[in-house]
Amino acid sequence: MGRRRGSMMSEEFKMELAKELGFYDKVKAEGWGAITTRDAGNMVKRAVQMAQEALAAKKL
Repeated sequence: MGRRRGSMMSEEFKMELAKELGFYDKVKAEGWGAITTRDAGNMVKRAVQMAQEALAAKKL
């Protein structure tokens, strides 16, 4: 099974997460390939957390 190309997150949302998590400057200067695996994982964790919060708010 090969790696999936592309992204399920919009570029704008990824930039927002990078700013929030503190590595936006690295992305801006060097591109997405410069972030660490840990940074990428933290982006995914935060995106999932935000989605869960949005769903919980919708159910109320």
